[in-house]
Amino acid sequence: MTEPSSAPPPSAGVAAFFDLDKTIIASSSALAFSKPLLRQGLISRRAALKSAYAQFVFSLSGADEERTERMRAEISALCAGWDVAQVRAIVNETLHDIVDPLVYAEAAQLIADHKAWGHDVIVLSAAGEEVVTPIAAMLGATRSVATRMGVVDGRYSGEVEFYCYGEQKAVAAKRLAAEHGYDLTLSYAYTDSSTDVPMLEVVGNPHAVNPDRALRRLANERDWPILTFEKPVSLRNRIPTPSATAVAVGVGLGAVAAAGMTWYGLARRKRDR
Repeated sequence: MTEPSSAPPPSAGVAAFFDLDKTIIASSSALAFSKPLLRQGLISRRAALKSAYAQFVFSLSGADEERTERMRAEISALCAGWDVAQVRAIVNETLHDIVDPLVYAEAAQLIADHKAWGHDVIVLSAAGEEVVTPIAAMLGATRSVATRMGVVDGRYSGEVEFYCYGEQKAVAAKRLAAEHGYDLTLSYAYTDSSTDVPMLEVVGNPHAVNPDRALRRLANERDWPILTFEKPVSLRNRIPTPSATAVAVGVGLGAVAAAGMTWYGLARRKRDR
């Protein structure tokens, strides 16, 4: 199944909330940008090594409040002092080459369908807004909400102003609904991660996409649709168009931690040899 269980009629006041990593793109967005950030000297190999174990434990053992706060502190400390303009320039210069081939064809089609149905498309991601905002624009999303770091004199201060993660994604969805008049009971949400259950619970049409084990179990228990996305394709070679169903009704800053995961993957392969 690669689209909502039934095609709705064209409708205003409805939003489709999409997680980014492993839902729209077949990778971590932060991990995807780790190489250019390393090349530009923003991430040192020592910093990557330091963050690897923390990120690995975090990804395996769940997302309780204590671990979440540790990751916030890790990201804040390692990003403090980065030049914001430099980060944005790196992302903008490498965006299409890095992200474009990673977009799931099924996600691109689904985004096109929702837009054809008159829905706003919103990307909600724990990655930094400097990465998420241009990716969302590339995908044709209406708007996006992402983790926001504090900035002083053009550099990251080391403070996280808003961490778009877990319960905070649900908070963001409710805020956007109030600001833009969305009816959440008619709205949609898509994610691969059990940490996004709060976001799924605030909409009337939750969907699990390539779900992790915990989310798959919950989706089965609650009879939420489970979608399988498996075809990364370059948007340059595929311009999304409404599906036949849509036509018939008338009408998308864990960069430091992700670099650590790159190190972890290389080290594990060496150990397994």
